[in-house]
Amino acid sequence: MRGRARFTAASMLSQKTRYSIRALQHLSDTWRQGPVRLDTIAEAQNIPRKFLTVILSELVRGGLVNSTRGRDGGYELALPPVDVRYGDIIRLTRGSLALVPCAARNAHEHCSNCLPEAECRLRGLMLTLRDEMAAMLDQVTLADPITLQPSFDVARDLPQSA
Repeated sequence: MRGRARFTAASMLSQKTRYSIRALQHLSDTWRQGPVRLDTIAEAQNIPRKFLTVILSELVRGGLVNSTRGRDGGYELALPPVDVRYGDIIRLTRGSLALVPCAARNAHEHCSNCLPEAECRLRGLMLTLRDEMAAMLDQVTLADPITLQPSFDVARDLPQSA
């Protein structure tokens, strides 16, 4: 396939998952500093306020976030950042780490228009990828530093070394 790769919603993290991760990263940065107001998170992380309200409610129900009502209320992590793994966040908000339905551990479905699973080499590859990705994401927590990378637009404009 030439040109730009095309991704489907099923093969990428949803906007909800990306917003959830950014909100949790913000709460991790303010760990033990008291509740953080929804508007503060929304503005700092560029997340629509109404969508963030829904996301934070789900994260409260999922046990990752505590909410406090009142004038001095807001949101804070329910667990220390070192105990919140990226794999758990993605599973909570996306449901699975698998890129295809037949490779999902908890939400398994047979793929339509495919070979029988026992004959499908693509499924074998996707199972291996899911397991490797899960192993990596289950090792990284909100407390771990993540190296920022330049955008691909910036990297493309940098002079090439010989």
